[in-house]
Amino acid sequence: MKTIYINGDVYTVTQGFCEAFVVQDNQFIYAGTNEEALRHADEASAVIDLENKFVTAGFNDSHMHVLNFGYTLNMANLATATTSLNDVLECLKTYIQKNHIPEGSWVKGRGWNHDFFNDVHCFPTRYDLDLVSTQHPILITRACGHVLVCNSKAIELLGLTPDMESVVGGEFEVVDNELNGVFKENALNLIYSKVPQPTVDEIKTMLVKAFHELNTYGITSAQSDDLVVFENYKDILQAFKELDQENKMTIKLYEQSHFTKLDTLKEFLNDGYNTGKGTEYFKIGPLKLMADGSLGARTALMSVPYADDPTRTGVQVFTQDELNEMVDYASSHGMQVAIHSIGDKSADMIIEAYERTLTKHPRTDHRHGIVHCQITRPDILDKFKQLELQAYIQSIFLDYDIMIVEDRVGHERAQTSYAFKTLFDVSHASNGSDCPVELPDVLKGMQCAVTRCSTHGQGPYIPSQALSVEEAIQSFTIHGAYASFEENLKGSIEVGKAADFVVLEQSPFKTDKFKIKDIKVCATYLNGRCVYKN
Repeated sequence: MKTIYINGDVYTVTQGFCEAFVVQDNQFIYAGTNEEALRHADEASAVIDLENKFVTAGFNDSHMHVLNFGYTLNMANLATATTSLNDVLECLKTYIQKNHIPEGSWVKGRGWNHDFFNDVHCFPTRYDLDLVSTQHPILITRACGHVLVCNSKAIELLGLTPDMESVVGGEFEVVDNELNGVFKENALNLIYSKVPQPTVDEIKTMLVKAFHELNTYGITSAQSDDLVVFENYKDILQAFKELDQENKMTIKLYEQSHFTKLDTLKEFLNDGYNTGKGTEYFKIGPLKLMADGSLGARTALMSVPYADDPTRTGVQVFTQDELNEMVDYASSHGMQVAIHSIGDKSADMIIEAYERTLTKHPRTDHRHGIVHCQITRPDILDKFKQLELQAYIQSIFLDYDIMIVEDRVGHERAQTSYAFKTLFDVSHASNGSDCPVELPDVLKGMQCAVTRCSTHGQGPYIPSQALSVEEAIQSFTIHGAYASFEENLKGSIEVGKAADFVVLEQSPFKTDKFKIKDIKVCATYLNGRCVYKN
């Protein structure tokens, strides 16, 4: 059956504006005028009047954590209670009481940010969490996902001691010969590897919940780092496969396959997984690696010490040789690579690894990339063009980082960072949220990209690096499709492409740029099927 959509304010992404389009067999078969669209009608056709609402291609979040998002939807939401440490503790107490969590059962929360605390100016510790409960094991994750704090009961149950062997690429804090409950970067695995693991069915429930939440933001595609959320990555792959077979995927997902050891990557590839393998709804993407931490936690790897803490340069997750080996093995076996980098030193390491493997094993159209690309220098930005790297940006990060970036890295380095316009011009810069670090709010991300201000009006921060509204939409559509080698399949309203589209109450082109975040998503369509309606 054909469905004809007329009277719309339709931004096609690649071919300008039109007023109507036609969908048949999950694809766009026409985009243009009302008159010509209606010529496609037959007795079985449906005609839908868009009533001048804005329509564009379905949004593609090119870097997030879908499973972790679904997991956190069942946790205490500390992002809503992070104005003080006391608020965090009260939120946890309320969560335990409201959900009637019995003593001995795990309590988990995510979203706190100590930079917002007005009563103390440091990470929480085990002793703070003990004020909530000494009978419940509690663990809470910072908004960035790079720092975790657990209470005394959790430390006891997990068998953690202050004389544990140090963790390469991670830290745990010991004060007065006692663990204080703070774990950073790779040391988080000391916790995650020992907490109770969910079943495949429980993982599926988390994923479905996340999919539907993403649809409410107009998202139809996501590029997601999921395989390290729980201990057995094969259970996670099985959950995705079963949901795909059961037709329960309301998101087209490109898996950024995260591994920390070469042996596991080899096993993955030997099992037949590689970039591009899969179906329309679940496909293997790049090897995903972590080269450093976060700016907020001062674990991003910097080439010079932090301006506000000269004793720190961040956390180096891999040695250069280890990084080179992982990248070379993946690239030489035809796998795309995407590596997390927030500090400029980690970007240097990644560029060295890419240059090394592409010299040793030349590849055309590799689409290797750097995820986040936050603290950069002009020479790093030049390398994006020279090496044809994909830039995975998160413009929504300006909403918080605008408050800390200059304090953390100093004025000079801050002036060449978050260089979204430069990256857009020299590479295929795709946009995302890093959810659950931030909510997957595409329109909020667009507003930050266009205004270079926080959503509370702080800024602008380097206004010359602002994207236009058109570029911001492209970063969340066609550039995301390019990152997954799917620019000929989706990412624009174009004949022959998948009918993935979003209907908005107002046009971002015609809305005050400081109010783009307030535009409502009216409906989200995946392959022509409505998966969300407001």
